[in-house]
Amino acid sequence: MQLRTLIHNLPKATVSGNLDQQVTGVTTDSREVVAGSIFIAVRGTDGDGQDYLPQALEKGACAIVSEVAPAEDWDEKICWAHVPDARAAAASLACDWNDHPSKDLKVVGITGTNGKTTTAFITHAVMQSVWTRAGLLGTVEINDGEQSVPATQTTPGPIQLQGLLRQMADNACRGVAMEISSHALEQKRTDGLLLDVAVFTNLSQDHLDYHGTMASYFAAKKRLFELLETQQGNKKPTAVVNIDDPYGQRLVEEFKDRLYFITYGHGVHANMRIGRETQNVRGTEFEISYKEREYLVRTPYIGRFNVFNCTAALAACVAAGIKPRDAVRAFADAPQVPGRMECVGRRDGASLFVDYAHTPDALENACAAIRDLRPKRLITVFGCGGDRDQTKRPLMGKAAAEGSDLCIVTSDNPRSEDPEAIIADIEKGMRGARYESIPDRMTAIQTAVNISEEGDVILVAGKGHETYQEIAGDRTDFDDRRAAYKALNLKAKSEE
Repeated sequence: MQLRTLIHNLPKATVSGNLDQQVTGVTTDSREVVAGSIFIAVRGTDGDGQDYLPQALEKGACAIVSEVAPAEDWDEKICWAHVPDARAAAASLACDWNDHPSKDLKVVGITGTNGKTTTAFITHAVMQSVWTRAGLLGTVEINDGEQSVPATQTTPGPIQLQGLLRQMADNACRGVAMEISSHALEQKRTDGLLLDVAVFTNLSQDHLDYHGTMASYFAAKKRLFELLETQQGNKKPTAVVNIDDPYGQRLVEEFKDRLYFITYGHGVHANMRIGRETQNVRGTEFEISYKEREYLVRTPYIGRFNVFNCTAALAACVAAGIKPRDAVRAFADAPQVPGRMECVGRRDGASLFVDYAHTPDALENACAAIRDLRPKRLITVFGCGGDRDQTKRPLMGKAAAEGSDLCIVTSDNPRSEDPEAIIADIEKGMRGARYESIPDRMTAIQTAVNISEEGDVILVAGKGHETYQEIAGDRTDFDDRRAAYKALNLKAKSEE
């Protein structure tokens, strides 16, 4: 592709140097530069791309895109594009370089504090069932329609994101379900994405170490709907919003005259209304009313919050063009979502679930979901991550204490912090509760299994699908599901 063509589309760019060159790639990482690459110098939290210009030029970059103007003695054989926002420029170039792949896909973007992963998984499962091939982008995995690989972040950077979408389109995927994080929205990773559906699940306290306040956190999430309103192209997008959530109500109120909505929830004003719910350890059955028709939905998931996730997925699929009955039919065979209320096993009449719940609201919902199964006792094993929002630690403690019969407080990913100091912060919210503190996570899980009795349910919360633990700067292998399975087997052996 000609450099002139790509640079011409950059908004508000001041360009100097040679534009008559052939481009071989676009990157924000100087390590990926090859001869003919465009290097975009993005300012990040851990470094400034401007510092890596020598490496990029040494490797043969044909153009530099930067928020800094070129020096007077700049070699004009190299093109320099001076832009007001390098992140926005990266998103624009990524879309152009990959020929705007989202125009060839039905794109469902899902944001919110809790439920993004499950909603994306279910939406993808329905898409695959009805359309045969569909893509998935999220916290747990990336599926390009032909193969799945583990994900490294919820929403990739714009260059990787657009490249993956192009791969999905080339693999004959008809649609893609993708999680969109608040970080991605604030950092403009999804700018230029052409959405068919934007889903808002809920908002509760999380990531305040990054956003600072709930107002800023909400503003980042709201940006998805601002992008939906202003996106170019022929798509007629739909906003799918949880109207039972107060922040969802705010979105509807603010955008009601500017976007087309499908709202969902229990209230009479919801477009897709949730009715009677029944559940057991094998799954949930609930009713949906939509456009004066009734649907009975059967799913393999437990928990009231998963009823919301399933309804969000149903609304998203309908908005993407799938018939409601076809979507409902596919729900019964939807796959288990890794680390999301995943039943690892049973021993001596006790059951053990692993869940990703790592916010006060999510932990409260996870405990409530298990309470609905009427266990003899609920034993909850949980902790909080280090180097993250400290204010949620006592709130996590309070949620676990109020929702459980017995808690075991342990380490999550302490990172650079002292695990016992993190536990002490959690304990401030657990006054009067029955709990024990065991910093070593494997020992904590084993203890919960050892003390369990017939009819008990053990909830191991916080890490879900993660397969590592970060302690004092070291990342070691640790998977709650494997640890729980091992603990269940060790208990069995000790009883033989």
